[in-house]
Amino acid sequence: MTSKEVLDRFTHLGALLEGHFRLSSGLHSPNYLQCALVLQHPAEAEALGRELGAALAVQLGDVKPTAVLSPALGGLIIGHEVARALGVRAIFAERAEGVLTLRRGFDLAPSDRVVIVEDVLTTGGSTRETMEVAKQRGATVVAAGAVINRSGTASPVDVPFAALAALTPPTYKPEVCPYCEKGIPVTKPGSRST
Repeated sequence: MTSKEVLDRFTHLGALLEGHFRLSSGLHSPNYLQCALVLQHPAEAEALGRELGAALAVQLGDVKPTAVLSPALGGLIIGHEVARALGVRAIFAERAEGVLTLRRGFDLAPSDRVVIVEDVLTTGGSTRETMEVAKQRGATVVAAGAVINRSGTASPVDVPFAALAALTPPTYKPEVCPYCEKGIPVTKPGSRST
């Protein structure tokens, strides 16, 4: 599946939005990728998970992961599908009192080799925070991946990385956002309210 084919799916399903958006990173952008609108379709989620799993397997080489760890909420579905493709368990980290952590009986051990998966990577903050959750349990993070890489760099984290598509629309700090300067209301469509 090419990058263009992935982005065409997003466009066809109304998941590539245009307007004035506040991203989870706090940056503003005229474009927003709402992966949930694609991943709500089981066949799409499975196909994207299979493709991302294959791309990650190339990055991993001979390294065999034992788990996929995703940040909730955005990475949950695609993480599950990548885990299915890689034949490993899928777990997720979620916020408790503002801190990303493992809950619901999920755990990692020092013997675990973890792949971090999320839907869209912008600054890499959520991916790095999720990597830290794994490292705090003694696990080794062996790779990371996302459906869409909008970071503007091919390797946004310090482990092998794979994405199915790259899209780098402009982003702005709120204090220098041209849309804010024009008085255009900002929308926060993602899963985090802050």
